[in-house]
Amino acid sequence: MTDLLDLPQRSAKPRELGVTHVLDKGLSVAEVDGMMEVAGGSVDIVKLGWGTAIVSANLGPKLARYREHEVPVVLGGTLTELAIAQDRLPRLIEWAKELGLRHFEISDGTIALDHERKLELIEELARDFVVLSEVGSKDDTGAITPPYKWVEQMRTELDAGAWKVIAEGREAGTAGIFRPTGEVREGLIGEVVHEIDPSRILFDAPRKHQQVWFVRRFGPDVNLSNIAPGDVLALETLRLGLRSDTLGIQ
Repeated sequence: MTDLLDLPQRSAKPRELGVTHVLDKGLSVAEVDGMMEVAGGSVDIVKLGWGTAIVSANLGPKLARYREHEVPVVLGGTLTELAIAQDRLPRLIEWAKELGLRHFEISDGTIALDHERKLELIEELARDFVVLSEVGSKDDTGAITPPYKWVEQMRTELDAGAWKVIAEGREAGTAGIFRPTGEVREGLIGEVVHEIDPSRILFDAPRKHQQVWFVRRFGPDVNLSNIAPGDVLALETLRLGLRSDTLGIQ
């Protein structure tokens, strides 16, 4: 019924704009199939949250299923941070290749990582992977990174070879680009996108009101990340103006 209503145009997969990045915290193979049955056309990339890949009993079969559905998978950035802290990054890279992964996330929201070293790692990883680079702290106590630092880090990480930068918000939506209450730091976002093309940013937005804010602010083709599997179809209706929150958006 795509011709029933006048709706915003959505690009076809694989997308560069309007990306929906889904957080898999431990889905079963049946749940992967269920998500893809219901909303497969809206799932652009899946992240196996933090270090869940290490302890998932169904990792091989699940990755095979995502491949069958032509959905790229990336390991969590926290796993990369732990590997860096333990001087095991080469082994993690090797494992990602063994798993057949084409995407790699690097972040420094928990560990202290010299930014020049992070840029070197992005450049190295970009030779073999599509790199997602996360910017911002996971600290949800209200500590604020000034906007110019966000801009500087995003710009240099994109220049180093990141496909897109992820604006940190955590799974709970209570850090980074959000206040501890979950409220969007609107001033911060405004200053960042004044300097960085928003099409190069994946904005963490796990909560519905955060998704609504970003769709209203940037339109249907805003890139959103850390979306719960059960929220993918609901987010797509927000993008298309099929919910009262974004009714009539174009």
